[in-house]
Amino acid sequence: MPPPPTSQAAAPGALPSPLPAAPAAGPRGWPRPGPAPASRPAPPPRALAPPAPRLAPWPRAGALGRILLEDGALAPGDLVRALALRAREDASLADILLAHGMVSEATLARGLAAEWGSEVVDPLARPADPALIDRLGAGQCLRLGVLPWRRRGGVAVVLAARPGEALGRRRELEAALGPVRIAVAPARAIAAAVEAARGGALAAAAEARVEAPLSCRGRRPAAARRRLLGLGLGLPLALAALLAPGALVAAAYGWALLTLLAAAAVKLAALATVLRARRRARTAPAGAAPVPLRLPLVSLIVPLFREPEIVPALVARLGRLSYPRELLDVLIAVEAGDGTTRRALAATALPAWMRVVTVPPGEVQTKPRALNYALDRARGAIIGVYDAEDRPDPDQIHAIVRRFHERGPEVVCLQGVLDFYNPRVNWLSRCFALEYASWFRVVLPGIAGLGLAVPLGGTTLFFRRAALEALGGWDAHNVTEDADLGLRLARRGWRTELVATVTEEEANCRPWPWVRQRSRWIKGHAVTWAVHMRDPCRLWRELGPRAFLGVQVLFLGALSQFLLAPLLWSTGLLALGLPHPLTAALPGVPLGPLWCLFAAAGLVDLAVVAAALPPAHRGLAPLAPTLPVYFTLGSVAAWKALGDLAFRPFHWDKTTHGCFGGAVEPGLVGRVPPPRAALPG
Repeated sequence: MPPPPTSQAAAPGALPSPLPAAPAAGPRGWPRPGPAPASRPAPPPRALAPPAPRLAPWPRAGALGRILLEDGALAPGDLVRALALRAREDASLADILLAHGMVSEATLARGLAAEWGSEVVDPLARPADPALIDRLGAGQCLRLGVLPWRRRGGVAVVLAARPGEALGRRRELEAALGPVRIAVAPARAIAAAVEAARGGALAAAAEARVEAPLSCRGRRPAAARRRLLGLGLGLPLALAALLAPGALVAAAYGWALLTLLAAAAVKLAALATVLRARRRARTAPAGAAPVPLRLPLVSLIVPLFREPEIVPALVARLGRLSYPRELLDVLIAVEAGDGTTRRALAATALPAWMRVVTVPPGEVQTKPRALNYALDRARGAIIGVYDAEDRPDPDQIHAIVRRFHERGPEVVCLQGVLDFYNPRVNWLSRCFALEYASWFRVVLPGIAGLGLAVPLGGTTLFFRRAALEALGGWDAHNVTEDADLGLRLARRGWRTELVATVTEEEANCRPWPWVRQRSRWIKGHAVTWAVHMRDPCRLWRELGPRAFLGVQVLFLGALSQFLLAPLLWSTGLLALGLPHPLTAALPGVPLGPLWCLFAAAGLVDLAVVAAALPPAHRGLAPLAPTLPVYFTLGSVAAWKALGDLAFRPFHWDKTTHGCFGGAVEPGLVGRVPPPRAALPG
């Protein structure tokens, strides 16, 4: 093999390199592999249209480290470290060098061009042919990290940030484009060029990834108003209230009692399941968990919207993850119209393993739409989702990878435990912490253990990428895309498990913002139930009887509990002998059994809280009896959600973060983020 040239010579008909050449002299004291001539001739010019219809393997593949070393672009110690990492990880040398800041993106592009006998092209300065992009598909271009650039003499020139991976996809590329030739371009420039050419189509695709029968995008606001306020529901209720108010109140009261009993039964079953699992874990013989031989690439998507103050803390918190940097691919999704957050990101020195994805405007502006838009740009075999204010455990990604390795392919989703780092701000935050502890440490693990459909949380979620793409990603129009996705996973026969790894986030502890956030959740659960109940027989067949009934309790039952809670509270009027509409329909209401039912439901809630509290929150236990008062806000949120469902079903009530610690991180107080060099485009 001839020694590599120290620079790429431009020639007539060759692809121009807009980047400056690296220094010719290599570092002293580093042995060169083979004799080096005194002077190296310039490589012969390469034409853009080779006559061969097939691309022959390049003779210099695998020489990237030597090329960068001899050009003086890489220190010998860095190369030794990078080669050691590559020997035990499923990562390329180029990704390792870039992730650890050993070389710049421009330097790496020059080295890859020299390794593969190609040139560096700037697709932003010289735009691609849109017809070629359409032949492969804009989404596929982003998934593969390639850009069909231009055609020369019957050969399609394809730009790739990773030529080796592009060569491995040669059959797929040639099936769409015919004979191809590979040139090199930085990954960010390729993505920017694809989005500049076909951003509108990509945005539209992000809104309609889920198949129509399982999506709520068919629900237009006018249709929702007709269904809720017209003949479908409003008129029958009005007639019943007018003609038989006592019977209507009795029916509603009976339904409220039934749903209360069903919810308590599910919580009790979940508690028993969790306690049995804990007992088995204590008695099981200790053994080392299997570790995958080669760790996979993990992509993390973090949507941001109007949260500029939280950017430095977010970067610092994700930077504490102990997973190898070369195997982390963090995508920060920000809306195109959110100028303040985009400016904050531009002013922050993001590491090479973090990228910003700008989501263009569309019909709706929701978190699931941003997640869908970023999904095609993700490179990992595992896709994770975080919120902007999250503070995950440093070893969290390792725990997720180990659990996926332990489980079979039927487990396609892992949900982490959510907690708060500001649980003691006020009474509301303390009750919120108690609720979260009960939900994520007892109820959800118990539901998963019972084989029911798990309504996922919106963050610390991890998916096998193949399963997520098979489902069509997230429903862009659903404001609780997480719960909807949990149901669609269960309908496919796939499983979700809870993992005992904690992510702390900011508790929303102001009354009206809490109501707005909870109303969005309740509205989304109502929409999710309505969408999946379009065909109840099909849902029964796909979930089975037990999981089908679980959906009714967890979705319809919870909505009924919030809406009808004031009716149950009015039982106090009966105890005091005051007039109540129920006495007209059911004279002589037995109060003893009612109070026993209420007491039993309350004891179940207290038992769940007692079993769920981690050591750090044991001091909150005395506040558990006040949770019924806390949930009065939930009833207000439910009635607000009913109005939103009628008039603005797709509106996203944004939760403001950074008010109670979300934007504060030790070591970052008062620090101004260093400026970042501007990227092309």
